[in-house]
Amino acid sequence: MTHGAGTRGAWGVIAILLLVGVHLVRGGVAELRAEGPPQPLAAAAPAGPRAADAGPAPASVPDPLPASLPVRVRVPAVRVDAPVTDVGLDADGWIEAPPPEDDHLTGWFTGAVTPGERGTAVVVGHVDTPSGRAVFYDLGALGKGQRVEIDRRDGRTAVFSVYGIEVVPKEGFPAERVYGDSGRPELRLITCGGAFTRETGYEGNVVVSARLVEVRRAPAPT
Repeated sequence: MTHGAGTRGAWGVIAILLLVGVHLVRGGVAELRAEGPPQPLAAAAPAGPRAADAGPAPASVPDPLPASLPVRVRVPAVRVDAPVTDVGLDADGWIEAPPPEDDHLTGWFTGAVTPGERGTAVVVGHVDTPSGRAVFYDLGALGKGQRVEIDRRDGRTAVFSVYGIEVVPKEGFPAERVYGDSGRPELRLITCGGAFTRETGYEGNVVVSARLVEVRRAPAPT
């Protein structure tokens, strides 16, 4: 799947989703065993009425970057190092998950900005698949201050610092709080989470909120 960054119509899509509140990821099959994927601690949730306003901003905030497609996501603290593909919305208005047969693949939501641009970028991934644990299985174990690195097609790496990890319900999803524009480059990593039943699947989504703190350039070829 490919999608030109300049043709995504991001804010029209985001405005509709904020209005109807269905900007979620569904899916997940859960391996039914005594222990499931790690869940965020209550103390790790963003503080305040808007996730994007939680905590102090870095003393030196990088300028927003121009649009450039993400190609790889790394979350060293939970051993994520995975390629990124494009995902959109399905027929029911849910964010598509990457194909379940590739449990190591993540998806950048094409209805939002690219990581590093001003606004809120969204990257999703499976927590599990019928074959077992998937790329974002350990996402709920992240802590505040840990880093997320997004390699972009333009050779830059956008580095984000985590300031919140929470489970939000799929029913009554707080779309405006999670996806609202803070005026800074923000990132959300999302997977399924919360309680699980065979009938309904996961009841919520694990949402990791992070903001841009550094931009690195790939070394020039020698």
